[in-house]
Amino acid sequence: MGLASAPSRPTPPSDMTAPGRAHWLRVAREAADDLATDTVAREQAGKAPFDEVSRLREAGLLSLLMPAGSQEGGADWLTAYAVVREIATADGAIGQLLGSHYFLSWSARFFAGPALAARIEERSAAEEWCWGGGFARQEPPLMLARTSGGLVLDGRQSYPTGVLVADRLAVRAVRKDTGEPLAVVVDPARRGVTIDGDADPFGQRLAAGGSVEFDDVPVGADDVLGSLSADEDLLSPRAALASPVGRLFSAQLLLGMAEGVLAEAREFSRTGHAPWHPAWPAGTPHDPQVQTLYGELTVLTRSASALTDQALEAVRGGLERGDDLTYDESADISALVAMAETAAAGAAQESTTRALEIVGARSTSARLGFDRFWRNARIHTLYEPVTHRLRDVGHYFLNGAHPPFVLPT
Repeated sequence: MGLASAPSRPTPPSDMTAPGRAHWLRVAREAADDLATDTVAREQAGKAPFDEVSRLREAGLLSLLMPAGSQEGGADWLTAYAVVREIATADGAIGQLLGSHYFLSWSARFFAGPALAARIEERSAAEEWCWGGGFARQEPPLMLARTSGGLVLDGRQSYPTGVLVADRLAVRAVRKDTGEPLAVVVDPARRGVTIDGDADPFGQRLAAGGSVEFDDVPVGADDVLGSLSADEDLLSPRAALASPVGRLFSAQLLLGMAEGVLAEAREFSRTGHAPWHPAWPAGTPHDPQVQTLYGELTVLTRSASALTDQALEAVRGGLERGDDLTYDESADISALVAMAETAAAGAAQESTTRALEIVGARSTSARLGFDRFWRNARIHTLYEPVTHRLRDVGHYFLNGAHPPFVLPT
């Protein structure tokens, strides 16, 4: 058993019926190995990840969650989460890109009617769309107004993921007449859409973030998925699952980063310390201090992984209950996912920081690229601050208040 990797777990009964689970995990490992061969050079170049998206598309990973028979899709959410975590061990930015794509490409099932969701998924699978954008609340909001010619979308917002390479954008807009927030799908090639790669982050540089300006962009009836209102009169318990389903991708991404940096640091500890230099710590596998550090980080990461496994099972159960899910059950799931995301964030931040101490002065080498793990984890946790999750968990524990309906960025 590898020190930095999580132990294998018994396959839950629901997984045994998921089409192609073993196949997709094998494909994900192969894709991660491929990405790992040049991840440092790609990250330092910071180019829009068109090539990386092509690799995912060629491997069939973009269509993984589509209905069975659609470009080899038919996998379940547990498989999608595992795939994102595997990719993130090699490249956190591409892991984020893929996780966001899965959530956004499946969002029609949460917010749209069955017929519209089926039409969107069928075309997405047939044309192998890559999805970008996000439904998180931003100010000022995008405005959706009705004109004599139909609906038009206006405004400008920034998104951390996917917009530079997306075939479809999924965004949050507010109806100008009623103030209701809506999930809207936009073709980025449509007239009035301007995408600007102005993000320039110090981490997650390959997540394809940027700004998008919408100037009188025409919006068709099938482009409006449905309401994003948090009002329980409009938001069904099943639709409310969109929040924990999306947030669980964040937890898996963070765990992948933690496991990835520990695996690379372990390899360095075993093979990378010759010649020795007085400025470097002993750092060998036989150094008790190094062994203790690895022990602490392994316990931290695997503890977060165990909590995330509980959240995975809760999400799976909630999705299976479908329209029978209650608001209280949905709140239980949201609280558990918030705990998992918080634990995973702690594991990622601690592991990516302290791995630099294990490697020592050599970790300053740009050629080795150890710093990318810390930068990637820190950027992600700035966009998804765990203090908000902790507050929600505490309020739920103390007062029974349902966690708010908050979608990931």
